[in-house]
Amino acid sequence: MTTDPLHKYPRPPFPAQPQGFPGRTGRMEPEPDHGEASYAGSGKLTGRAALITGGDSGIGRAVAIAFAREGADVAISYLPEEQADAEAVGQWIEKAGRRALLLPGDLKDAAYGPQIVARTVEAFGRLDVLVNNGAFQQPNRDLGAIEDAIFEDHFRTNVFGPFYVTKAALPHLKPGASVIFTSSVNSKHPMPTLMAYSATKGALSNMVLSLAQLLAEKGIRVNGVLPGPIWTPFIPAGMSQDAVTSFGSQVPFGRPGQPAELASAYVMLASDESSYTSGALVTVAGAMPVF
Repeated sequence: MTTDPLHKYPRPPFPAQPQGFPGRTGRMEPEPDHGEASYAGSGKLTGRAALITGGDSGIGRAVAIAFAREGADVAISYLPEEQADAEAVGQWIEKAGRRALLLPGDLKDAAYGPQIVARTVEAFGRLDVLVNNGAFQQPNRDLGAIEDAIFEDHFRTNVFGPFYVTKAALPHLKPGASVIFTSSVNSKHPMPTLMAYSATKGALSNMVLSLAQLLAEKGIRVNGVLPGPIWTPFIPAGMSQDAVTSFGSQVPFGRPGQPAELASAYVMLASDESSYTSGALVTVAGAMPVF
């Protein structure tokens, strides 16, 4: 029996639900689906070790659960104030019979990337999959309303952070390893109200294409995922309440995607079945045209 994708999950309008960044999963209405009750693994990542930044909530949480159920040990990084969400993810990883490693800290800190890579390798003895997913987002009314420090935080978190982590991970990545970046459809369709965020995602998509070529001779694959509107804590924490109420209505499916609906894309890109896939930007956006 097939499922109608238009009505598989809740559709707008959603209730107003203001939160401060980075947001909390348990305060969202409806609460996002990360695949806790639905994702079934099939051993695609058996014996591997993964590091996922921003793995406490949203897309990162769904990917962590999926990777664990596919057989991988999983380390997640997250901001210290997201400890409760991170611990919940750790429990899901361990319920899948895999080892979990929780790594609080801030991607803006240049020393943090090497630290989390070193701790992951120390705990698991290897690093096979790196998912650069952690990000920062704050909307703007106009250019003059963007504080210099906030603009810099976007780039330090969304661009510098992945650079620091990937550079530190490289000596530990063997042929067959996979690096995956969470970019965004905003990298190709930038939003005026998310100017700084869209600019960083454009940079990330270009990093994917450059790194895929740069690391090809090492047998390391590099790909990106371009999510459309996805129901994560970023939404109530980083958008106006009017935007939250109608979130997802602009795409042809008429609803936002759930984090669980992206997990399969990351599993595909991390697995050996995608051995010839590098330099790809995979759009998951409810039929939104992106080119």
